[in-house]
Amino acid sequence: MPFLSNSFYRPIIGCTVAIFSAFTLSACQPEKQQQTITLQGETMGTTYTVKYLSDGQDKLPSPAEIQKRIDDALKEVNRQMSTYQTDSEISQFNQLRTVNQAMPISQDFAYVTGEALRLNKLTHGALDVTVGPLVNLWGFGPQKEITHEPTAQEIQHASEMVGTDKLKLSQDGKQPTLAKTHPEVYLDLSSIAKGFGVDKTAAELEKLNIGNYLVEIGGELHGKGRNAQGNPWRIGIEQPNIVQGGATQITIPLDNKSLATSGDYRIFHVDKSGRRLSHIINPKTKQPISHNLASISVVAENATLADGLSTGLFVLGETEALKLAEQENLAVFLIIRTPQGGYHTKMSSAFKKLLN
Repeated sequence: MPFLSNSFYRPIIGCTVAIFSAFTLSACQPEKQQQTITLQGETMGTTYTVKYLSDGQDKLPSPAEIQKRIDDALKEVNRQMSTYQTDSEISQFNQLRTVNQAMPISQDFAYVTGEALRLNKLTHGALDVTVGPLVNLWGFGPQKEITHEPTAQEIQHASEMVGTDKLKLSQDGKQPTLAKTHPEVYLDLSSIAKGFGVDKTAAELEKLNIGNYLVEIGGELHGKGRNAQGNPWRIGIEQPNIVQGGATQITIPLDNKSLATSGDYRIFHVDKSGRRLSHIINPKTKQPISHNLASISVVAENATLADGLSTGLFVLGETEALKLAEQENLAVFLIIRTPQGGYHTKMSSAFKKLLN
């Protein structure tokens, strides 16, 4: 499908797992009763874009009113899960130093944490939302500089604070609670919360009976219904390139589906031996990942799931990610580095079905 004139490109910035695939969002020139409304703003250290069709609804709130609803919903996600807000729920939890103290948390915070824990098991520990101390140790945290490669002793010390088994989430009662079994456990949901933000934005549109829309936050997307031309929203996944704007690899429709991508080829270190060290830490080895997978895109039923899976599968690497995708019927598209400095692609069986 050709890319139409009012498509747009948005880079992905400001998150723990930086993503550098580009997405071209296809829409069309609006018809009289199918006007495409575009809303744009900032959230979670990045930007968002929402496109929806008015569908001729006379009682639909104004675009400004709809954007306020979206902004309010996203502010609430930040209030719950932003590690940059010192008074957020997640920051209050990270500041706790008492072990086994059940802290009351919101339903949404509990849901996202629960999904992160579930996906940790599904990805055999690859998605670990407590890995922050190791990220900092390897020089990818706020300080971003290290004078030496971490010693085995330093890695061991940081590892004592890492592990989802050190989190105790309870959702049995009316009020969910979260506790830690080590005083220095640090929870960071940035690898999944952005996808949740997409889902919350979509939910606001659903409340207004808007059935045709596309939501994008920092490259994570959810599309439903049709664009103004009557076709499904189509997303172009481009080849990774240090210079923005690589050649388009493939396009897929998003009809009540979400898409998220993880990659690592802009944020990395090179050690003294010339080894490339990714900013993404493998929780099992306690070291930066080192494999040929440049990026992985995941299509799922919701953006929370797609976001978390893309991170966990990326950590696993090409072979294990594709193996798990086939076992669990996951729709994934992989871009892999070649020894010659180029790229080649692979896709799971479930992803291939999306193209038919």
